[in-house]
Amino acid sequence: MVVDDEQANLDLIYRTFRRHFPVFLAISPATALEILDTEGEMAIIISDQSMPEMTGVEFLSKISDRFPNTIRILLTGYSEDTLEDDPDTISAAQIYKCVTKPWNPEDLKTIVQQAAEVYQASLPKRDNRE
Repeated sequence: MVVDDEQANLDLIYRTFRRHFPVFLAISPATALEILDTEGEMAIIISDQSMPEMTGVEFLSKISDRFPNTIRILLTGYSEDTLEDDPDTISAAQIYKCVTKPWNPEDLKTIVQQAAEVYQASLPKRDNRE
């Protein structure tokens, strides 16, 4: 899932990943929460930090208890040092990676692929002896 209040960013990320993963797009955190209510847990959520309704960190914090296995990636125009001004909030959001804008599509693909592997490893192992 990608959460961003700018349609151009949603479109760009959709084009980057549509051939590799199912991609849900949300123009706001409220829309993202509605999608999560309908679809359930997402393996990976990429959220923009700067949105009018709530910040990406606030949104990711809000879903961390409900979906503890979801891997959270934050897109930001700020440096990671600026975000670390409030370590409790960052910790509550359980952010896997902060990606600074402008991001490189190939680098973001690598981060998302690694995140998908981390998510898969977090799932309970199935017993194949059935």
